[in-house]
Amino acid sequence: MSNRSTARTAAAVAMAGTLALLHPAQAHATAIGSTPVAAFHYQVGGVTMKIPTGCLFTHIIRGGGTNITYQNAGVDCGFVGALNSGFCNWRIDFTYADTDNRRYRTSRGRTHTECKIDPMRNNGPQRLPRYGRACAHLNINGVRRVSQCHHITK
Repeated sequence: MSNRSTARTAAAVAMAGTLALLHPAQAHATAIGSTPVAAFHYQVGGVTMKIPTGCLFTHIIRGGGTNITYQNAGVDCGFVGALNSGFCNWRIDFTYADTDNRRYRTSRGRTHTECKIDPMRNNGPQRLPRYGRACAHLNINGVRRVSQCHHITK
């Protein structure tokens, strides 16, 4: 492979990754998307916890049409974000809505009281009754902090 071909391939891969971050992915086979976690503060047992910038919430779906065979969501932190004390009292929920954005199903995760730098949750296979959106939501101390969604289309 020539250097020019390698450079074109690398540029195409970088562009595809950038586009994946900008628009909800279509869940024809596999959809992967990440959303930055905005910096925020919250209280745990009278102690102020700070989540700095540098973390991404990533949501992955595999399947086809309305059949989801695998679903996962979690947080990855780098740079300054990796230095935080973790996410305490966290929960990850998965929601499903139709094309009119009416939510018809929620898979509520368990609230984890421990502090974790990389909270993650898998969700079981789903056979959705209609097309629309599948979303993952990160809740900290009962407050939704970030969401990431994929369109489920024909």
